[in-house]
Amino acid sequence: MENNIIYLVLIASIVALAFAFYFFKQMMKESEGTDTMKKIALHVRKGAMAYLKQQYKVVTIVFVVLAAIFAVMAYFDLQNNWVPFAFLTGGFFSGLAGFFGMKTATYASARTANAAKNSLNSGLKVAFRSGAVMGLTVVGLALLDISVWYLILDHFVQEADQAHKMMYITTTMLTFGMGASTQALFARVGGGIYTKAADVGADLVGKVEAGIPEDDPRNPATIADNVGDNVGDVAGMGADLYESYAGSILATAALGASAFMMNPAMQVKAVIAPMLIAAIGVVLSIIGIFLVKTKEGAKMKQLLAALSRGVNTSSVLIAIATFAILYALQIQNWMGISFSVIAGLFAGIIIGQSTEYYTSQSYKPTQKVAESAKTGPATVIISGLGLGMISTAIPVITIGFAIILAYLCAIQFDMANFLAPQNLSLGLYGIGIAAVGMLSTLGITLATDAYGPIADNAGGNAEMSGLGKEVRQRTDALDALGNTTAATGKGFAIGSAALTALALLASYIEEIKIALVRIADAASDGLVQVGSEMMNSETIKLASFSDFMEFYDVNLMNPVVLVGVFAGAMMSFLFCGLTMNAVGRAAQSMVEEVRRQFREIVGIMEGKAEPDYARCVAISTKGAQREMLFPSILAIVIPIIIGVIFGVAGVLGLLIGGLSSGFVLAVFMANAGGAWDNAKKYIEEGNLGGKGSDNHKATVVGDTVGDPFKDTSGPSLNILIKLMSMVSIVMAGLTVAWSLF
Repeated sequence: MENNIIYLVLIASIVALAFAFYFFKQMMKESEGTDTMKKIALHVRKGAMAYLKQQYKVVTIVFVVLAAIFAVMAYFDLQNNWVPFAFLTGGFFSGLAGFFGMKTATYASARTANAAKNSLNSGLKVAFRSGAVMGLTVVGLALLDISVWYLILDHFVQEADQAHKMMYITTTMLTFGMGASTQALFARVGGGIYTKAADVGADLVGKVEAGIPEDDPRNPATIADNVGDNVGDVAGMGADLYESYAGSILATAALGASAFMMNPAMQVKAVIAPMLIAAIGVVLSIIGIFLVKTKEGAKMKQLLAALSRGVNTSSVLIAIATFAILYALQIQNWMGISFSVIAGLFAGIIIGQSTEYYTSQSYKPTQKVAESAKTGPATVIISGLGLGMISTAIPVITIGFAIILAYLCAIQFDMANFLAPQNLSLGLYGIGIAAVGMLSTLGITLATDAYGPIADNAGGNAEMSGLGKEVRQRTDALDALGNTTAATGKGFAIGSAALTALALLASYIEEIKIALVRIADAASDGLVQVGSEMMNSETIKLASFSDFMEFYDVNLMNPVVLVGVFAGAMMSFLFCGLTMNAVGRAAQSMVEEVRRQFREIVGIMEGKAEPDYARCVAISTKGAQREMLFPSILAIVIPIIIGVIFGVAGVLGLLIGGLSSGFVLAVFMANAGGAWDNAKKYIEEGNLGGKGSDNHKATVVGDTVGDPFKDTSGPSLNILIKLMSMVSIVMAGLTVAWSLF
């Protein structure tokens, strides 16, 4: 009976994709405006698609190599035979989600600008519902991938008993998360380098040196900048949240299979529950999308309230629906586990509101960053760095509180047996399902994020097309709102990554258990080394999380664990340093090219000659492709090296160090970057001297520093911490079969 519920998940995926297609068709019916608007949109569309085509060529080579490695591992019984295929489908659907989202965004920007001629609400509706295509495509493809894989494995996998069959199914499905994470990291890093190289070149030479507006058609880098908004903030974010969404559901399903091993009927319900919650979340997200609207002349707080109305309504409805779902499934302690979901939902809302407070120009923190421009760029940078550091407190405290509360709710506040083996399994399941709760309304949450670059491009199109001042004011309002929603979306993605990575950490132990059983069953004597002892498969199957911590001496006094922790913390900073420098090098090439065109092409500044936009697009594309490989490959290789040298204990240290440092650093970079960006916007609205003033130029410098913070390095960190977990899970067989320590 419970297995048939998976068809509801499949139906929900089809509903999501159907509404995504509906919103896309509705957007395409809108007029793209004048011939000039159409020409600009076509330039951006061609540039974006050319970049994505080139990126997918590079990523395909990496995927083929990794799939071949997994096939070899499967041949030597270090991995199960389904993994190479699961890995490829995860990467394919993640890339497909980014492709559809970006295709929509590149068609929507000119239509948003044209709709803004009529009213602010018309522009908001076109941009937001186009963003909803991205949100619904991500959740639809993720649930489609999950439900189809579940049905395939349930049909073909043959195990001695149902309990171990469910463990095998869930841990196999978990490995397609590595494909999604790998694709997401390439999309985020490559897209981030592309967009920020163009943005920095356009800002430094165009705004500061030449004194022309951001999206002035005389600026050679302006088309590349608009292309970058799509490849980085749409395709990259879509692939990023696809793997967060799928990862949280799959990790929780694996934890549910482990927590209820002794009760097969309950086990199936625990596996299905996170999928069903996500499926209901799709329907409720669609309801929220239809609630987003505003009135003419709305201020920033009113625009934010319009988006919040849709998100908050969906969140309240999913909270109510969760109780009904878990009650209907009759899951053990359904009430407590429902409150674990609520803990995740509230954590997501609090992190979103905190990010909005620290990054929106409607509030004091960002206004103070703008005011610091009175004494020059240096104080703008100092003020933004300080704000970013302070802003980490609320998200970290919130996630910590959510973890403890979700755990306690799942174990019915049994403080006397807080870490008893059964309570530990249930508590970890509670934390995993809290991550599912946080991401359950991703359909609308991601819509608010994807809306941002669409609105930004609409503003650029309006500027380059010479639309009236009133239209530009409307697109500026939509763009400023997009900056805040993008920052909120990044905070949300980072918060969900922390809970998902914690669930993946527990899932790693389950994968270690299955890898040991596989090796023991293949051994001639039926034994395998676990820590310092030899064990058979039956003993391993009965071992708890606590037993494995003891087997491998995972404690803070073990130097191997400490080395892993330091390596994980180092990875966060090394990765950020590499990606920041990558943006710097690509931006230098862009700055030199823009200066060359201003110097050599006669008539650009007078508007009599058209800049060579294609040359700037080519520079960004080449720079991104070249620079994205090393940091992305490093994220895959380091967990393997740590596993081979330091074993299970070292890998667990690596994952803990990467999670703790990566989470805090990502929040800091996203919020500092968002504050710098909106401090500039605050002055451009006419405050503190307005556009062209010395204060404005100072905030442009701050925004330039913040660009790679918020759009390249910071957002990539939440993928990094999950990818390292996924790589560790997939390579568990190699780690337990051979390691130096």
